Amino acid sequence: MRQNHDTRVDAYIAKAQPFAQEILTHIRELMHKASPEVGETMKWGMPFFMLHGVILGNMAGFKQHCSLGLWGPQISAVLKNDGSKADSGMGAFGRITGLKDLPADKVLLGYLQQAAGFVLTGERTTSITRPASKKVKPAPEVPEELAAALKKNKAAAKVFAAFSPSCQREYTEWIVEAKRAETKDKRVAQAVEWMAEGRQRNWKYQNC
Repeated sequence: MRQNHDTRVDAYIAKAQPFAQEILTHIRELMHKASPEVGETMKWGMPFFMLHGVILGNMAGFKQHCSLGLWGPQISAVLKNDGSKADSGMGAFGRITGLKDLPADKVLLGYLQQAAGFVLTGERTTSITRPASKKVKPAPEVPEELAAALKKNKAAAKVFAAFSPSCQREYTEWIVEAKRAETKDKRVAQAVEWMAEGRQRNWKYQNC
């Protein structure tokens, strides 16, 4: 076995359709030419190319076409700017039925070297870039009228304290939005009554 080659990838290519064997072998050779540190593995039944533990790309052979995926937002942006990125979700270059469907060797090798470069320089350090999790809003400030009413009703106060910040906010915003003092008082009384029964503001429609 050649260095950094996985025998499972050999077997995968050997079982592929004859037209696909040429394509997959060619992609494999260019991947290793792009960086001597590229390694191979199998994930989800397909050959993957790894560099320093980060997914560089993957390839797959199907009955009538092949696909080549290059991972990472950086190389994706490069392909998009060059007009080389396929519009479909089938890999970076769409359906590949022959070597003619791939960019010229010099161009493709350049893309692979750029993809590897993003990893080697530390610009890309993870296989998948996950979106930042949304920050959970803190518990809302309780209006004075509601706070005073809750002090007089321990059952309601206990339920309100156990509510999630979003459920608390539904009550507080409902009360704060009241324009008239009379309306605000009515809403406070209604809120305390519902909370004493363990109900949230929109209890008729959803649960918290």
